Amino acid sequence: MPHLVTGNPLQPPWPDGHELALFGMGCFWGVERIYWQMDGVWTTFAAYAGGETEQPTYEQVCTSTTGHAEVVGVVFDPAVVSYEALLRAFWENHDPTQGMRQGNDVGSQYRSIILVTSEEQRLVAQASRDRYQDALRRIGEGAITTEISDRDRWWIAEDAHQQYLARNPNGYCNHGFCQVPYPA
Repeated sequence: MPHLVTGNPLQPPWPDGHELALFGMGCFWGVERIYWQMDGVWTTFAAYAGGETEQPTYEQVCTSTTGHAEVVGVVFDPAVVSYEALLRAFWENHDPTQGMRQGNDVGSQYRSIILVTSEEQRLVAQASRDRYQDALRRIGEGAITTEISDRDRWWIAEDAHQQYLARNPNGYCNHGFCQVPYPA
């Protein structure tokens, strides 16, 4: 199935030199739209990751018993957009201090999580988190609860969830409410 906006495949193989980033910041519908609009992003996809259940379904993940989060895979060209720029979009478009929720969406599947695909991504993500935590503290906000973990496995979500907001432009999206500027 090709991406409805970019026309590119959702699954590998991807072009040489491209990297995969995985972000969970609440409902994956809005997250995916944030990233597919960025220059240098080749494709995006809704997926489940961070848990134990093999090949989970949306219904299973919604029970908060699988350990999986709703995540978005972002395949990007680092010559055009940096991982740091992707992290900036991550921090500025959700509230990473809420724990197992985002807004009215409650449960471990909506937690804030960065799944890294390399040691370099880990180091950049950790430094980025620390800078953003400092920015939040300066304005009296709480501690970041975002998990930074190794990407072990992920399962692509059902077709109905792929590019949901491209097919349903007025569909539900709770992203963009944190908007504390990312420190330069």
